[in-house]
Amino acid sequence: MKIARFRRGLVSLALIALVLLQSVGAGAWGNEGHTLINRVAAEKIPASMPRFFRRAGAEIAYLGPEPDRWRSPTEFALKNAQEPDHFIDLERVDWLDPLPRGRYEFYRKLYEKRAATTDHPDDYLPEHVGLQPYITMEVYGRLKAAFREYRKLKADHQPTAPVEQAIIFYAGWLGHYVADGAQPLHTTIKYNGWVGPNPNGYTTLHDIHAQFETAYVGANIAAKSFSRLVHAPEKLDDPFASYVAYLRQSNGLVEKVYALEKAGGFRDKGSPEAFEFTARRLAAGSQMLLDLWYTAWLESAVALPSPERSAPPLTK
Repeated sequence: MKIARFRRGLVSLALIALVLLQSVGAGAWGNEGHTLINRVAAEKIPASMPRFFRRAGAEIAYLGPEPDRWRSPTEFALKNAQEPDHFIDLERVDWLDPLPRGRYEFYRKLYEKRAATTDHPDDYLPEHVGLQPYITMEVYGRLKAAFREYRKLKADHQPTAPVEQAIIFYAGWLGHYVADGAQPLHTTIKYNGWVGPNPNGYTTLHDIHAQFETAYVGANIAAKSFSRLVHAPEKLDDPFASYVAYLRQSNGLVEKVYALEKAGGFRDKGSPEAFEFTARRLAAGSQMLLDLWYTAWLESAVALPSPERSAPPLTK
């Protein structure tokens, strides 16, 4: 037991070192912002959640950028399959309210819309619209199932170390997509330069995305910049509906990002208004992540429904 704890300590120290190394010279929502959102959420895990989880802050922080590490063209199949997971262009689905709860029902609705559209029908391909809420809820489901298994193993006095590692991975992985959802430019067709009518003269150059989430965040934001804004977690009555509302709120701030950029808010040290805006978006990501972790833990205590005894055997 002591040896296992010693090894766990070495792993945690190594991961802390990796997080610190990433913070030096790396500037992106894909590194700095993702790491910080996971780290701050992990610092707020309540005492009512398992001890191993509360002590996994370094691992969870390291895993924040993990899905961005899967986007190298050297792993084509991996990159190609999960690119749409990082965004959703909500303007393309403003006709679809509420959003379907399942990925494949969403696909079906999009293909029906595409078949009925003569002007740019490919705009409604799932890979062009984005799948952000679906991957988020799918990873959330994995986390809840792993928490359920942890509870069962604890009750049966069985070893829990393997499922603990799975829980930490799922929690960190989930953080990436929740953080993407907090970035308004991950929810819009205006993701990297204004498109459409532009009476306010917002930038149409393809650099605002990186300027905001890479250069500005890397140079100006730390955990202490927004940790104070994250409060104790709350249980979400309907995680999917709450998450979609969170994405819509983020989408409502797209023009604010462009207005701040136009005013020079993201250049160098930027402006106090840009700092406060960015801190609040990062805090929103940490808060939603913490709430999802907490909800998954509470819901994992609910017994699964018994299978129907009269159900016919599965056939192919």
